[in-house]
Amino acid sequence: MSDLETRISSYGHAETVRRLEQEIGSRGATIYGRVDHAANAVSAGLEMPPTMVLIFGNPRGGTLIMQSAPAAAYDLPLRLLIREAGPEVLVEYRRPELLAAAFGLAAEAVAPLHVIDDIVLAATAPPPPAGRD
Repeated sequence: MSDLETRISSYGHAETVRRLEQEIGSRGATIYGRVDHAANAVSAGLEMPPTMVLIFGNPRGGTLIMQSAPAAAYDLPLRLLIREAGPEVLVEYRRPELLAAAFGLAAEAVAPLHVIDDIVLAATAPPPPAGRD
């Protein structure tokens, strides 16, 4: 059983990654890294479906959390896992409540991290229906 929140994207893998990166940037966060597990597998002579981890955050929110609970630095910056699972593209992440529980933080302390929910929902939602003429 996983403690990851999972959303199904309405887009292919590459487009989902692009949309997530756009949403992250539009909300004032910085992408600190990208781990392309599928490309790394190829470099080892192996194969796996497209699988990417985006590492991102905003020091304004994360620093305050780490000042209250220094060990929370292990779980920050935030991460999103984007992977193909058969015909679906999944976006997975840990909910901020789990970080609060793990480090004894009040819900208000991790409130800035809830932007991850908004980012994922905006990036994976289906496009609006086309207008009728």
